[in-house]
Amino acid sequence: MKLNPLLACCLAMLTSGIVRAAPTDTVVILHGLGRTHWSMTRLATALERDGYRVVNLSYPSRTLSIESLATRWLPDQLHASGADTAPRVHFVTHSMGGIILRLWLRDGGVPANLGRVVMLAPPNAGSEVSDRLNAFPPFRWFTGANGRRLGTAPDALPRALGPWPAPSADLGIIAGSFSWNPLFSAWLTGPDDGKVSVAATHLAGERDHLVLPCSHTWLAWRAATLAQTRAFLRTGQFAPADRLSTNS
Repeated sequence: MKLNPLLACCLAMLTSGIVRAAPTDTVVILHGLGRTHWSMTRLATALERDGYRVVNLSYPSRTLSIESLATRWLPDQLHASGADTAPRVHFVTHSMGGIILRLWLRDGGVPANLGRVVMLAPPNAGSEVSDRLNAFPPFRWFTGANGRRLGTAPDALPRALGPWPAPSADLGIIAGSFSWNPLFSAWLTGPDDGKVSVAATHLAGERDHLVLPCSHTWLAWRAATLAQTRAFLRTGQFAPADRLSTNS
């Protein structure tokens, strides 16, 4: 039997593991503390190949407070890029980028066009590394205005933000469990990525949570991270390893 050409094309895409995004879907990417958009370039490229319109932003993570970034800088960037009026906008964040997003949603309200969110190694319950180095001058110089804000005290910003404020938007979290830094890991409780413990990445209201054997710094570059991020943005859940396509 001869298949309709359009049906044949769809079947070929499905069987090859390629499922392209709706052309109206936008993904906004937020890097972590002390980084730039270059640290998220491989992930951005993979999502563009899936058909998303990608907005990969750089922000002054050391000089502007998290509050300024969440309440002024981020809304301005969303407006300038058109993401605030896109039919559907997803977010992928790394580390402190997830804290900025949480604060923006809590104080600014959940936009009607918010889609799915993937957080990579977010210090949702803070980091003991920040607690230990808070008064250490080189740490304060290197991390600027925000490193000391990411501690684990009950009144520290990550814990004070409360649960995931957008129950209508699926939240997936990927944590790392490999560390290059034995000193920092000795300060952290349980498995960790060298800067954040796996336990501290959890957030009440998350839809799915995944642990990969990756370090904090390089988590966003790993093929498994890219594949799982793509899977979650498509389906709202992470995929079993044997169903993943990691050829990005």
